[in-house]
Formats: sequence, structure tokens, C-alpha cells
Amino acid sequence: MRLARFFAVLLVALLLGGQPAQAQSGRDATREKLRQVLDTAGARSDVNVTFRQSTKNPYNFVGTMTTGMRNSDNLEIVVSVTKSDTIGFRVYPHYKGGYINLGKARDNNGLMRRLLYLSDQNFLFWGADDTADVFCGYTVTLESGFPQDAIVVILRSIRNTDKYVGEMRPFIDGTAAVS
Repeated sequence: MRLARFFAVLLVALLLGGQPAQAQSGRDATREKLRQVLDTAGARSDVNVTFRQSTKNPYNFVGTMTTGMRNSDNLEIVVSVTKSDTIGFRVYPHYKGGYINLGKARDNNGLMRRLLYLSDQNFLFWGADDTADVFCGYTVTLESGFPQDAIVVILRSIRNTDKYVGEMRPFIDGTAAVS
């Protein structure tokens, strides 16, 4: 009886132990597909971003968009392969040498209202991370397979973030947007 119980526990442990490894290998495969798309799409003239794998998280890629900015210094782009079968985009506008931060804004209530309004009006949603740094983002599910074309559309749309930073400027530092 003890031997049967031992084998039953061993079998369950083996079955459960294999699932995380399978999930990990799927996440690894998604990361490699994403790497290829980011390399190709990043080289497009309407994206123009070189992505590199993050040293802090092997499932993140980081790039900086610098050309064509009228309101931002640059746009820091973080693309993540998550544990929950999604690809997340977080775009942090840099303004006057740093992140836009709710706690440092001239009118943080007005800035938060503007972020909510922009989330309703835009393709990308707006938010603040756990340090109150403002970002825009988009999350893509992998339920229907790897969304290569959607990733390219998202990357091409990121440049528009600069325009919305212009709309936030009165709340950040009191200056008007540059058109």
C-alpha cells in the first residue's frame, strides 16, 4: 500500500513538474519570435528603434525612440513577454530629462484626469506604475497565436505618444504644447 501511494505521489509530482517547464519553453519560444519581429519592425523608417534584451529581466526588450519628438525628449519602450501568455508594451515618455511623474507634476489631479481621458480616446491606454511614472501601454493576448502584424501596428503607433505628451504639458509644468 505504501509503495502504491509513493508511486501515485511520484506520478503527480512528475506531471505537475512538467507543466512549468512546458510553460517556460513556450515563453522562451515567444520571446525569440518577439526578438525577430522587434529587429525587423524596429528597422522600419516609421519605427526606427533598436531593441535590446533587458539585463534585468530576460523576457523584456527595451528601446528608445528619439526621432521626430516635438514634446518629449524621447520615448522609452519596454516590451515584455509575460507569464500569462500576453505581450505587454509600456512606453515611458521622457520630458525635460526624466520621467513624467504624478508626484512631481504641477497639477497632478489635472494630469490624472488627462490620462483617463486619453485612455478613453486612444488606441493605447495610459497609466502610472508603482513609482508614479506615467506610461502608455498596450497588451496583446497570445490566445490565437503569435500576433506579428499587430505588434508592427503597435510599434508604428508609438510615435503618436509624443503628441499626447504635448497635451499633458500644462499639467506637468504649466507650458503649452508644441504643435
